[in-house]
Amino acid sequence: MPWDDAGMPALTRDIGGEPLPEPAAAHGPEAAAVSQYDWRGARVVNARGSYDMDTITPLANALRTAIRRHPKVILDASGITFADSTLLNLLILTHQAGRLRVVAPSPQLRRLCAITGVDGILEIRDTVDDAAP
Repeated sequence: MPWDDAGMPALTRDIGGEPLPEPAAAHGPEAAAVSQYDWRGARVVNARGSYDMDTITPLANALRTAIRRHPKVILDASGITFADSTLLNLLILTHQAGRLRVVAPSPQLRRLCAITGVDGILEIRDTVDDAAP
């Protein structure tokens, strides 16, 4: 599926027109933050905090722009404290669109990648220096 055709799922309920309840904050209140810089010919996107369908947009925008403008993109995932299938989907789409390397994912993110088999698709490195060449 092309990058631009991928969308975020909409949550709806057809039972009596009741609104959906607010999602529980099961992964803590850590705000998501994204920063970027160039390093040894690659664009490094540094992600911090929790990523789910409510917080993924800034990271998705940063990765989409980076993958279109740079031959290699490195996601520094060392600061990601929570991730769900929304982040996995973003990583797969970014990988399909260009050259992505993921650096230092947390134990929780590593486990999520291993359980789903995404670790066999993505290039995972220990440090930004390892990912840059």
